[in-house]
Amino acid sequence: CPFHWAQESCQPSRAPAAAGRLRGSRMPGMLWMIGLGLGDAGDITLKGLEALKESKYIYLEAYTSILPGLSKEELAAAYGVGDIIEADRELVESGCEEMLDRAKEEIVAFLVVGDALCATTHCDLWLRARKMGVQVRVVHNASVMNAIAACGLQLYRFGETVSIPFWVDDWKPASFYDKIVANYKAGLHTLCLLDIKTKEQTVENLMRGRPIYEPPRFMTVAQALVQMREIEKDRGEGIAADGTEVVGVARLGRDDQAVVFGTCAEVAEADLGGPLHSMVVCAPELHELEREFLEYHHVKKSEA
Repeated sequence: CPFHWAQESCQPSRAPAAAGRLRGSRMPGMLWMIGLGLGDAGDITLKGLEALKESKYIYLEAYTSILPGLSKEELAAAYGVGDIIEADRELVESGCEEMLDRAKEEIVAFLVVGDALCATTHCDLWLRARKMGVQVRVVHNASVMNAIAACGLQLYRFGETVSIPFWVDDWKPASFYDKIVANYKAGLHTLCLLDIKTKEQTVENLMRGRPIYEPPRFMTVAQALVQMREIEKDRGEGIAADGTEVVGVARLGRDDQAVVFGTCAEVAEADLGGPLHSMVVCAPELHELEREFLEYHHVKKSEA
């Protein structure tokens, strides 16, 4: 096993007794949905690693999130397994028929960055599998939904999470703004998940059926604030005003994670580095403990 901290823990998964204990005897096949956590290959749980090693086919979901800087080949080497199949957007949203058919007779692992069931897409996959008679087991892990507590805001004070998509010339949705407003008026924080684009095609290449893909794009906190402040000009609800307090987060869960707190105007100018980014629009009033914690991440201290 390539993990220096788990030389012994990798061994039991090769024993038939351990495999039988994980798999059970109810069905010949199994779909394992395994959360990988947020940081790097070392964040997988021991249970997840054991399940992974007994799987004949391994898929890596690669469009709702990524582990920056780690390819599927590097993950396979780190976990000590064979080939990992990339499950891109087309494969996941088309129903994953090949993967689910295999799971009827074989042990199949579906790897998800973060937690295995945080995204609607993955809940839909769970339902499809069960409707096909496939047994499903889930191994949970840390995700942005709970790790965002690293910024100091209390999780019980969060409202509905929103996704902020990249705007294009003729498509500028603003529904996320309305949800942030509702949370803000209710005295709640809003976690904003920022768009990523991997393996995307231009309209022309899509129409012509050409398998040519655009370079990956990852929305930054600064880009998200530009879009929010543009809506703010028309709506004037105050959630993206210059003085509204927000938290910018990058590479959450990694050793080089960045957290910056300040006003919209201040955070929009901060350099948080590479992907992945997320953001929190703070409630209008902060608990004293939250503010004390956030002050350690104030943008002015970061600049100093």
